Amino acid sequence: MPDPSSTPTWIRIANHLLSAEINPHGAELSSLKDADGHELMTNADPRWWSGRAPLLFPVVGKPANETIRVDGRDYPMKQHGFARRRDFAVIEAAPTRAVFALGDDAETRASYPFAFGLEVAFALDGATLDIGVTVRNPGDAPLPASFGFHPAFAWPLPYGAPREDHRVTFADDEPAALRVLNGDGQVSDEARKSPLDGCTLHLSDEMFARDALIWDRVRSQSVRYGADTGPALEIAFPDTPMLGIWSKPGAPFVCVEPWHGIADPAGYAGEYRDKPGVFEVAPGAEKRVAMSVTLAA
Repeated sequence: MPDPSSTPTWIRIANHLLSAEINPHGAELSSLKDADGHELMTNADPRWWSGRAPLLFPVVGKPANETIRVDGRDYPMKQHGFARRRDFAVIEAAPTRAVFALGDDAETRASYPFAFGLEVAFALDGATLDIGVTVRNPGDAPLPASFGFHPAFAWPLPYGAPREDHRVTFADDEPAALRVLNGDGQVSDEARKSPLDGCTLHLSDEMFARDALIWDRVRSQSVRYGADTGPALEIAFPDTPMLGIWSKPGAPFVCVEPWHGIADPAGYAGEYRDKPGVFEVAPGAEKRVAMSVTLAA
């Protein structure tokens, strides 16, 4: 068991419509409540999954053999990277805004041999929580990276509609087939027929029996999650070309995961910087990746 005295205190931000709490360990959004105190996120019951909204950096998904190759050398890298397991510095803690930062050190360079800066800003604006992530390159060579969001929202939402009435509605048509993970967590060559009914994904436990639903070429930049009755969540992701939706059969949450990165293709043995979804940040430059969650009537 972790020592409670060493557990970082969650940072709370709030306005008249929403409150959010962020754990500096991983800069993880850990609670999002409406004005009446209804929790909109997972309860992190470890019977299902103990995560809440981990930030995925510098990889999304599981690298083959849990390694990445940089300039011909292999480095150990766990699924979804190391940022979710690191304590971030609290740069700002204002009533409606909080900012967290992580930089490279000897431990990160042992698995990811690059100088980097990762800043995460949370801000409330009315009924919207904005999350802005900035990846900075303080080095003198291009910085390869991937980044993903992994928030787990309550399923059902706390407004009385039954679980089976919940759906995810995409902003645009999504005709492309989905990708499939194999038993080792890599992306297989298999294509999965889209389960959408028009623009609507009718959530069911059965659709997650084979792990996540993965759109590796998503057209939409937003989705709406909820039921026909009661408030819903509008989730916008303008900077990420991929999307995962994941749960476990019977679990009280569903994850809507905007990604700029993806698990390794099955059998991939190439350079990290060449794998699908990896972007590069020029020396002295930065890249911003944002998402927002709006509580909508």
